[in-house]
Amino acid sequence: MRVLYFHQHFSTPSGSTGTRSYEMAQRLIARGHQVTMVCGSGQMAKTGLQGESVKGVRRGIVEGIEVIELDLPYSNYDSFLKRSWVFLLFAWRSIGLALSLPYDLLFSTSTPLTAGIPGIVASFLRRKPFVFEVRDLWPELPREMGVITNPVVLGAMSALEWLSYHSAKGCIGLSPGIVQGIVRSGIVVDKVEMVPNGCDLELFNPLVGDVLRPEGVRDEEFVAVFTGAHGMANGLDAVLDAARVLKEKGRKDIRLVFIGDGKLKPELVARSGREGLLNCLFLDPVNKRKLTAYLRGADAGLMLLANIPAFYYGTSPNKFFDYIAIGLPVINNYPGWLAEMITQNRCGMAVEPASPEAFALALETMADNTELTKRMGVNARHFAEQEFDREKLGNRFVDFLERMARK
Repeated sequence: MRVLYFHQHFSTPSGSTGTRSYEMAQRLIARGHQVTMVCGSGQMAKTGLQGESVKGVRRGIVEGIEVIELDLPYSNYDSFLKRSWVFLLFAWRSIGLALSLPYDLLFSTSTPLTAGIPGIVASFLRRKPFVFEVRDLWPELPREMGVITNPVVLGAMSALEWLSYHSAKGCIGLSPGIVQGIVRSGIVVDKVEMVPNGCDLELFNPLVGDVLRPEGVRDEEFVAVFTGAHGMANGLDAVLDAARVLKEKGRKDIRLVFIGDGKLKPELVARSGREGLLNCLFLDPVNKRKLTAYLRGADAGLMLLANIPAFYYGTSPNKFFDYIAIGLPVINNYPGWLAEMITQNRCGMAVEPASPEAFALALETMADNTELTKRMGVNARHFAEQEFDREKLGNRFVDFLERMARK
């Protein structure tokens, strides 16, 4: 089967962003399928292609994947209007590829929601089977966050969401809430599959590989790390609030490390400086291999999101699965399916939202109870092996695409 795969933010592990599409493409290839990946040029993504683009396109083979990289730079630092324009340009140029390239199945993954447009067009004009992967529920998330308030824009997004679901042979959701949202739109259950983000158990091996501690951090200090985007959705001010509580208590033995980038990072760094939060360290984004070294050198992983109900069951964050894969106990500060799994499997602590005191207490509890923290880390790795092995989830992904292609 020839799969035409659209992911605007595709990256190999040499980048400093999520690699789900790379992993799924590798699983397709391992099962005997051909993959053509169409993507843009991301700030933290690396496609593996070298050299200059020709007429706005770079092409090449990267680890068995045929990659078509459109010269459409994207950055979280861009304005909302500029990012929206890049999304629309990617969708427009993708339509041309969807109508001209040879393939047996078209697969698109969000975000952005506009990723579904080439699949919609191809399903109608070429009668090609189309599978749509939903990583976030739109427009529910931007509406609840207050990022988009214009009723016309929200209405257009709702229409595009509905059309993407109903044009597809099948849909993949990354969390229970996403699957429920797809079904609520009128898609029958047997056309929807839940395939959450998974754990790369080999790369994120807690016992094999380099160990890194940030410069200036002593061996005896407790290190809690956050990795990923520093944006509005992540609610990272909650960590700084907890850092202030720890400072007031005189807990100089707990360090909070942020690895990544995003539009709000300069504000977070500035606030940390103003308030004298020397317990907070901000590091640049790193590739996956170096990230594993930092995680091996940490004592806990921080799983944070803004306290928005749409997040509770409607997200599947990469960082959570990286933390548990490498055996880090997780401190989670919002309700939902991740908080429930953490509690049920005793692989961390779930604290109430908007409570710096509760967050600080969780950090102190882990720092002061070494054996408990280690036991939670062992539980985390075991949970990852039992439920979120990326190879098993990748096979479920390929099984579903094969089934949809036969329909």
